[in-house]
Amino acid sequence: MFHRNARLTVHGRLLIVQRHQAGWKQAHIAAAMGVSRKCVKTWIDRYAAEGEAGLETRSSRPHTMPTRVGAEVEQRVLALRAEHRCGQDVLGPLLGVPPRTVARILRRHGAAYLRACDPMTGQVIRSSKTTAVRYERDRPGELVHMDVKKLGKIPDGGGWRAHGRAATVDHRHKKVKVGYDYVHSLVDDYSRLAYSEILPDETGATCAAFLERAAAYFAAQGITRIERVMTDNALAYRRSVALKRAVAALGAQQKFIKPHCPWQNGKVERLNRTLATEWAYRQTFASNEDRAAALAPWIEHYNTVRHHSALKGKPPTSRL
Repeated sequence: MFHRNARLTVHGRLLIVQRHQAGWKQAHIAAAMGVSRKCVKTWIDRYAAEGEAGLETRSSRPHTMPTRVGAEVEQRVLALRAEHRCGQDVLGPLLGVPPRTVARILRRHGAAYLRACDPMTGQVIRSSKTTAVRYERDRPGELVHMDVKKLGKIPDGGGWRAHGRAATVDHRHKKVKVGYDYVHSLVDDYSRLAYSEILPDETGATCAAFLERAAAYFAAQGITRIERVMTDNALAYRRSVALKRAVAALGAQQKFIKPHCPWQNGKVERLNRTLATEWAYRQTFASNEDRAAALAPWIEHYNTVRHHSALKGKPPTSRL
């Protein structure tokens, strides 16, 4: 195996030496083989000093790296990653280390990507793919993404995440159902500013009322006009007269993704995943009310503090 940036193989280097021993001038060797004169001289000198062993490929890693962070800092990075389960854009400012340096430390030590880890334990549970092509609108409010995330409610005293599956297996066929929370979310495509509420259903009237409140929140943050609202093809979005009126009242157009292509609504789909990993399932809640009360503070943290990888490590409000 040869260095990926090497100009010549070991055979090519040996050919330089053989031609030099045959009386070729270094300039003629360089011209014939399409390399620089310095390259020719390097291999001739190395052969003279070390023999054929000197022609073998060596690592290009420098002998010393004065600017490399110390082992103590690397251990702190790994410890904080294990404790907080955050990426380099969050860990970097906490440690006073450039995010890119944190990323290299994590890769050097074989730390798994967060997208492949369980949000509660940090253990690797999946393999995932990264989208190669991204799109982004040019200004705030040009396009917003809207969706609903359905979450099972937490029974009083905590569910299986608090007590384990074995402790709640008897509840499988209980007569009183716990039910679901419907987390409605709106995300600005350009700034990633988000707004979410927990509502009792996902009917058209509920979606319309949520859109009006979300638009008012966006206006308070500086997005005074919404031009397009993108949703999936759920019946509440497709056929609701109330939602169509709410969109028209904003002076916006309603857009639908192509059927069976949820990645077209990817900004809010990614928020749904972040909501699940960093709010809903990040810690054990003793009741459904406790989890619901934690949503608004988390959204505020998401918009104003949390480092967003798509925004070069800055929060959404930095773009407004």
